[in-house]
Amino acid sequence: MHKLVFCRALHPEAMALLEAREDVSVTVLTHEFRGPPLQKELAAHIRDAFGIMVGLERVHEDLLATAQRLRVISRFGVGFDAIDIPACSKRGVLVSVANGANDLSVAEHTLMLMLMLARRAVEYDNSVRAGTWMIQTGRRMHELAGKRVLVVGYGRIGTRVARLCAAFGMQVMVTDPAFPTPRIAADGYIPAPDLWAALPEADIVTLHAPLDCTTRGMVNADFLERMKATAWLINTARGGLVDEAALAGALAGGIIEAAGIDVLVREPPMADNPLLKLPNVVLSPHNAAAPLECYAKMSHRAVMNLLDFIDGRLDPGYTVNPEVLGHPEGVG
Repeated sequence: MHKLVFCRALHPEAMALLEAREDVSVTVLTHEFRGPPLQKELAAHIRDAFGIMVGLERVHEDLLATAQRLRVISRFGVGFDAIDIPACSKRGVLVSVANGANDLSVAEHTLMLMLMLARRAVEYDNSVRAGTWMIQTGRRMHELAGKRVLVVGYGRIGTRVARLCAAFGMQVMVTDPAFPTPRIAADGYIPAPDLWAALPEADIVTLHAPLDCTTRGMVNADFLERMKATAWLINTARGGLVDEAALAGALAGGIIEAAGIDVLVREPPMADNPLLKLPNVVLSPHNAAAPLECYAKMSHRAVMNLLDFIDGRLDPGYTVNPEVLGHPEGVG
């Protein structure tokens, strides 16, 4: 019997896949869809677990040391910066992610943030409700067509964002050291091999890079100062990519015009986070992948990663450290 610990219950159809199996037992720590990471609860139940399902919970060396039977971690999502991958690999623990399940949803959310900034949607909604109707001050509204967007990161989400931007009539630049210039050009976009040289050309910079030691804090004061004064920054990737103090200063000081942010360094943010007080920022609560359809797809993929691992047929393309399976290839 394989004991699985789920920090949260997933979509009912995915949970039904587990109920149909006689070789697994599942402990669900909460049936609440939303809430803070269940760090203490996970630590209390992980000791004899074969596999775990985590959301934003952190999996570190100390936690792993208490879980001698742990062999697989399924991440409900695609980011894995909260998991100590080297420590997992050292202990022979496979880490899997729900690749392909949230690409469309996050890409749509990215375009939504662009549209909200372009049309000042939050500000005008507030003005109508307040009885002032049309705002006569502040920045002007814009069309997206004709704008030049720089897509930073050309993975599964970045490629979808590029296609949606092109469909809106935008000029699409792409920068990602993992993809050669001919590939980007063949897809119909403008290669931007030098990120710093591309920043002054972009009307919108949208982030789709993973968070690691090379990208943490990449959007700093120097980065922002290279952008146009009329440019917007969009972040639906990871909060840690951005120096929030530098971003708040740039927005307040006119270094850049606006920002659309779905992810923050601390979630929920502290009440004194300066981004909360700026009118030229649109914020959402890290919910780009929260639509029901995306929830169902992510739940199915995350559960199947566990079951496929148990059955010895997990595709290494859904894994972060495929060497645990004996495969050299992993997340693309």
